[in-house]
Amino acid sequence: MTLIKVIIPAYNEEGSIANVINDIPDTVDEVIVVNNNSSDNTVLNAKQAGATVLDEAQKGYGYACLKGMDYISKLETAPDIIVFLDGDYSDYPEELTKIIAPILKDDIDFVIGARVKRLREHGSMTPQQVFGNWLATFLMKIMFAAKFTDLGPFRAIKYSKLLGLNMEDKTYGWTVEMQLKALKQKLSYVEIPVNYRNRIGVSKVSGTVKGSIFAGVKILAWIFKYSFK
Repeated sequence: MTLIKVIIPAYNEEGSIANVINDIPDTVDEVIVVNNNSSDNTVLNAKQAGATVLDEAQKGYGYACLKGMDYISKLETAPDIIVFLDGDYSDYPEELTKIIAPILKDDIDFVIGARVKRLREHGSMTPQQVFGNWLATFLMKIMFAAKFTDLGPFRAIKYSKLLGLNMEDKTYGWTVEMQLKALKQKLSYVEIPVNYRNRIGVSKVSGTVKGSIFAGVKILAWIFKYSFK
């Protein structure tokens, strides 16, 4: 039996977190919500929906993901697959079966849920997100011959391969760091088109000018750092 665990970073997602958890397929062994210093009922709602809830006071997407990984590393039985999923209900959690299928059927190491235009709800990605994704993946194509088209947060990876990446980014660069390290280590990867809708609540990154700028700078910094390694 394949053991699958889901890590969901969450900051003030009280209106969406239960929906996310409830829509995750039953094939998942454990849903881990990492409360990233929320000031609302995110923790209560996640627990009531049946998730394991961890607290990470240091704000940052990477901090939350690393907290979830640290918890998993201390479990008696290691999982086979880790799925990362946002807590805002913009992705369709039930599509997890599509995300993990290439790992189960074709022994692929790493899968990205690609937010392709034809499957995106109008307004679900801001112009700066669309441009940022295009620029980042274009640079990865030029510098590393990568075939990525998105930095989508809905992704699955073999646990053993995830450990080998030695992830370190604490904030906005988490997704691109994973993709760059996967390229460097020559992991097999594919993208699976996924549906994408308008999130519940306000984005903490793309919803603010500061967040958009910081995310863009961090992503480009990771790309240029790896281009000279």
